[in-house]
Amino acid sequence: MHLHILGICGTFMAGVAVLARAAGHRVTGCDANVYPPMSDQLRAAGIDLVEGYSADQIAIGPDLWVVGNVVTRGNPLMEAILECGAPYASGPEWLAEHVLAGRWVLAVAGTHGKTTTAAMLAWILEHAGRRPGFLVGGMPQNFGVSARLGEAPLFVIEADEYDTAFFDKRSKFVHYRSRTVVLNNLEYDHADIFPDLGAIETQFHHLVRTIPGNGLIVANAADAALARVLARGCWTPVARFGAGGDWTAEVLDAYRFAVSHQGRVAATVDWHLAGAFNRANALAAIAAAHHAGVSPAAAAAALAGFRNVKRRMEVRGSVRGVTVYDDFAHHPTAIEATIAGLRERVDGARILAVLEPRSNTMKLGVMKDRLAASLAGADRVFCYTGQLGWDPVPALAPLGARASCHADLAGLVAGIAAESRPGDHVLVMSNGGFGGIHARLLARLAETPGP
Repeated sequence: MHLHILGICGTFMAGVAVLARAAGHRVTGCDANVYPPMSDQLRAAGIDLVEGYSADQIAIGPDLWVVGNVVTRGNPLMEAILECGAPYASGPEWLAEHVLAGRWVLAVAGTHGKTTTAAMLAWILEHAGRRPGFLVGGMPQNFGVSARLGEAPLFVIEADEYDTAFFDKRSKFVHYRSRTVVLNNLEYDHADIFPDLGAIETQFHHLVRTIPGNGLIVANAADAALARVLARGCWTPVARFGAGGDWTAEVLDAYRFAVSHQGRVAATVDWHLAGAFNRANALAAIAAAHHAGVSPAAAAAALAGFRNVKRRMEVRGSVRGVTVYDDFAHHPTAIEATIAGLRERVDGARILAVLEPRSNTMKLGVMKDRLAASLAGADRVFCYTGQLGWDPVPALAPLGARASCHADLAGLVAGIAAESRPGDHVLVMSNGGFGGIHARLLARLAETPGP
C-alpha cells in the first residue's frame, strides 16, 4: 500500500510514517516546513518528503491519504482530496487498524510527562528483553528513534488528548484500544480546542470507557481531576501511584529513591534524573511495566541506564562554566516542576530561566496569571515576546527586577550572555525551535568576557 501523509514532520505523524515503512508500505509525505529532527529520521527510513501542501500533489495518487491534525479545511491539498473523492484516514485511525490491532497496548496519557514516561516504560520493557514496539512524541535517547514496530505483543504509545483530525474531534487516544493505561495528571491545556477542564475530563472518560476489565489503569493518587474522571464510571482495576497510593517513592537522596508496592519496599532506583516530577513518572512506568510482567527490581535496574528524551533537561553545552539546557516545558505546571528539578540538582547555583511562551494555550494568554509563580524558583528570568500577541510584562511584574522581556532574539541572546557568570545554569524552555537560541547563546558566551 502507498500512503501519502499530510503533516508528516509532526512528532506523531512522523512516528506513524516510520511504522508504516517498517511494516512494508511505501510511504511519502508533505508538510508546511520539512525540518529536523523528524525530517532526518524520515529520510533515513527512505521516506520522500514534499515541502508544502500544493494541490498538484494529487497526481501522486497514493492508495490512501493519511491526514494529520495540523491540516484544516482550506488546505489546498486537502480540498483536492475531498473534491476528487480520494480515500483518506486520520493518523490514529490508520495506526489502530494496521499496527495496534491485536497487540497489548500500553498507553501513557496526561497533561504532563507523557513523553518521558512512555520512553521510560519502553526502555524498562526493552531492558527486560520484551522488545516492545513504541511510538513516542520525542526522541528517546536509549533508542535513537521515536517509533519502531518491535515484536508482538507489547506496544507503548504516548496517548495524546489533542483532537484526531479536522473530521474527527475525539482525542487521539480513544482509537488505541489500550489494555494498560497510565493517567499521569490532568490540567487545563490546549485552550485552542477545549473550552474548559471539564471538556478534557470528558475526553479522558471516553478513554476510560475503552479499557477492558482485564486491563489496568495506573492513576496519579493525588490528582483531583483524574478522581473525577474515574468517578464517572470505571470498569477496570485501578492502581494508584504517589502519596497514599499502591505505589510510592521514598527519597533517599537527589538521585536515589525507594519504590514501595502496597506498603513493602520492592526496589531502589539509582539513576541520573532528579526532581519529584521524574520520580512520579518513574513510579507510573514501574507500575505499568509490572502489569506487563516486569518486576519492580528489574524496572529499577533498567532506569539506572535510562537516558531521557531529547529536549528534556538536555545539556546543550557549557562555555566559561555556564551550562545551557534545552527543555520542552511550556505549561506553568511543567515550567515550575522543571525549575524545581534543576534546583534539586544544582542546589544554590544560579538558575537563569529563558522562556518562549509559544504553545497555542500560551499564545492565547490563558495561563498568563500563573506565569510569574511558575518561574519564581529561578534567580533570573528572560521572556521572549516575539509573535506572542499579548504583553507579558504585567504578568511577570511580581518577579520585579529578576524578570525582563525581549522582543528581539539577538537582543535576548546578548542580554543572557552579558548577565551569565561561571557556575550559572541557563534553562531554555520552549515547545519549538526557539530560533536556534541554544547554539547562538553558546557562541555568544564563547566571545563574551566574563563579568
